[in-house]
Amino acid sequence: MYFVTYQYNAFSEGGILTADETKVLPITTIGKLMGLKFPERLIDFIPLATDELLADIKKVMTEHQNLGINLGLVKLLAPIPKPPRNIFCLGKNYADHAKEIRNIPSMGEVPENPIYFSKLPTSVTGPNTVILSHAKATKQIDYEVELAIVIGKEGADIPQEEAEDYIFGYTIANDITARDLQKKHSQWYKGKSLDTFCPLGPRILHKNDLKIPFDLDITCRINGEVRQHSNTARMIFDIPSIISDLSQGMTLLPGDIILTGTPAGVGFALDPPQFLKHGDQIEAEIEKIGILRNTIE
Repeated sequence: MYFVTYQYNAFSEGGILTADETKVLPITTIGKLMGLKFPERLIDFIPLATDELLADIKKVMTEHQNLGINLGLVKLLAPIPKPPRNIFCLGKNYADHAKEIRNIPSMGEVPENPIYFSKLPTSVTGPNTVILSHAKATKQIDYEVELAIVIGKEGADIPQEEAEDYIFGYTIANDITARDLQKKHSQWYKGKSLDTFCPLGPRILHKNDLKIPFDLDITCRINGEVRQHSNTARMIFDIPSIISDLSQGMTLLPGDIILTGTPAGVGFALDPPQFLKHGDQIEAEIEKIGILRNTIE
């Protein structure tokens, strides 16, 4: 089951893709068909989405296959366009990437424990949008394709064996980074958080369709050229350990987004380095989830 946030006639709300993925059915419409009132925003629906409710929704959608808005008539937004909190991120969670960037000051070697940083909510943008170049602030824009976890319910001190219970689903992120700012400030927050530096989408695949453990191909292409290609099974810290470790002493909330790290092949590590420039087309793809496309301003 794929969840999206879309804009139609200047109005935006959450929806679910039909089985053939050609139309989107508004969550509010599904609620009406069930005699229920669902919230318009996907982030507000997420805490309500029990397995029992989703089974009922799937049945209703099967019975009303003729309903829905053609995808060609809507604009897909980031699934959670305005996250209420910073996006949680893992650094160096693929060994090959950790090794390729060890020449960046303070980066070190392959980590023994998860490395966390965050991106501002204002960095989020959606699929098929422009990534601002911020020419006055940076000259070294880089790409990082990542699997993103969307949290489904509140929890703290979560045991690894229960981690999947707290997940709503998975989407694609591109952890756009200003490498010169990252180096200048000796930390990652500023260089990761410029406006539009966190493309998300185009949709969320519900966890019931992607049971842990899984291994998905993860790829990033620049103007059609493959720069990154790996598999999520190569993460140093897997999804249950990430959620469990991050939640120790800290409450995760429905709608929280966790980026799980990027594999080797970033532009900064190439010889010579190849940073993104005006007009570059970026495709971040994860098997079973889709393709997140963006363009550099």
